[in-house]
Amino acid sequence: MKVTRVSLWKKPLKSHKDYHMSSGKSCLTTDTIIVKIDTDNDLSGWGENCPIPHYLPAYAAGIEPAIDYMMPEIIGANPLGAESLMARLDRFLIGHNYAKSPLDMAFWDITAKAAGLPLYMLLGGRRSEKMPVYHSLTCIAPEEMARIAKDAHSQKVTQFQVKLGADQNWEADVARMRLVREAVGDGPLVYADWNCGASKLEAIRTARAVMDMDIMLEQPCDTIDECASVKQATGLPMKLDESTQSPADLLYASKADCLDATALKISKFGGLSAARRARDLCVSLGVKMCVEDTWGSDIVTAAALHLGASTDPKFLLNVCDLSSYVGPRLDQNAPVREDGFIRPSEGPGLGVTPDMDVLGVPDRVWN
Repeated sequence: MKVTRVSLWKKPLKSHKDYHMSSGKSCLTTDTIIVKIDTDNDLSGWGENCPIPHYLPAYAAGIEPAIDYMMPEIIGANPLGAESLMARLDRFLIGHNYAKSPLDMAFWDITAKAAGLPLYMLLGGRRSEKMPVYHSLTCIAPEEMARIAKDAHSQKVTQFQVKLGADQNWEADVARMRLVREAVGDGPLVYADWNCGASKLEAIRTARAVMDMDIMLEQPCDTIDECASVKQATGLPMKLDESTQSPADLLYASKADCLDATALKISKFGGLSAARRARDLCVSLGVKMCVEDTWGSDIVTAAALHLGASTDPKFLLNVCDLSSYVGPRLDQNAPVREDGFIRPSEGPGLGVTPDMDVLGVPDRVWN
């Protein structure tokens, strides 16, 4: 089997509600990059990456030129067994993990389709029939965040991410955590995410004001060492995200006792191949994971669901139905949350077939 054609689309995804994070980060309308890889035996694979501005070392406009540079290694290559081909691409172009992620995703999609199996069977077999989703709360007025959380909880969601720091008001951040915690009652998981937007002093001062509550913190500061200091000063559990971008980061954070949980974002590691290896390392370290990606629609959501479904449920904190936060949907038949849980597709590969009327004409084609 050989790759004969690669197509790329750039599509704007609009958040259903304005989505605000610390330090001016936002997801209002964000470009997603969609890749389709065709082969000489009529199998096709899909991939997607949607970087959030100012979030990780990635940007949507950088994906196309990076793929263009890698194209001599892609056209004519055998897409089966994604890890072997990705190792070649890693030697050909060092770094640029975010640009490689949609390619790797598409290679896995083709490989699973060739085997006639859902992708989770190739990633470790199905370990969960359904997986809990978390509901992410944009950083707005505390009372409105509590109302949204209460509404989601009434729909049986039991995990909530509270965004902090958009207004640089630590007292408002305390109110956000307290009101959401009270709105959903005892039992559900509530964690507060600064997205690197706080200094150690600000994070410690804010977190100490909620030490009497069942709250987990997420990535208050830029570095692992700073986050470890916040955990030590407050005694609250810590989830990392932006600072864990490689296996070495995971090992360092674990040694620093700062890795109670982590966001395992596919594109952050460079695709499903690398994310699967990071997943297995987290299991070895005893670390809970949120299996997801930075942002995106149905393709990237499907990939995360397959990786999550093949993860030991003891170490799966949650997944995220990213496609439910944005429009347009690429595949109206793609998985959706139900009673706080979501299931991967049972079809071969990713199990997602984008609507070509929604995608339109590709922005770039290589053959």
